[in-house]
Amino acid sequence: MKASEVIDLSRDELEEKLSGLKKDLFFLRMQHATNQLDNPIRIAQVRKDIARVKTVIRQKQLGI
Repeated sequence: MKASEVIDLSRDELEEKLSGLKKDLFFLRMQHATNQLDNPIRIAQVRKDIARVKTVIRQKQLGI
């Protein structure tokens, strides 16, 4: 996911995207703990996506 894609989303869509990403991260961590995860780099990618979404949410709160 690119930052330009996230900026175009509305606030409600950002909240939905954030909750979905958090669920994905939870399931990825569970798979990692049980040695069923095929691509461990995916965890880092999801964490960065969560950070991007949180940053855009905060920017919209501040009106930037």
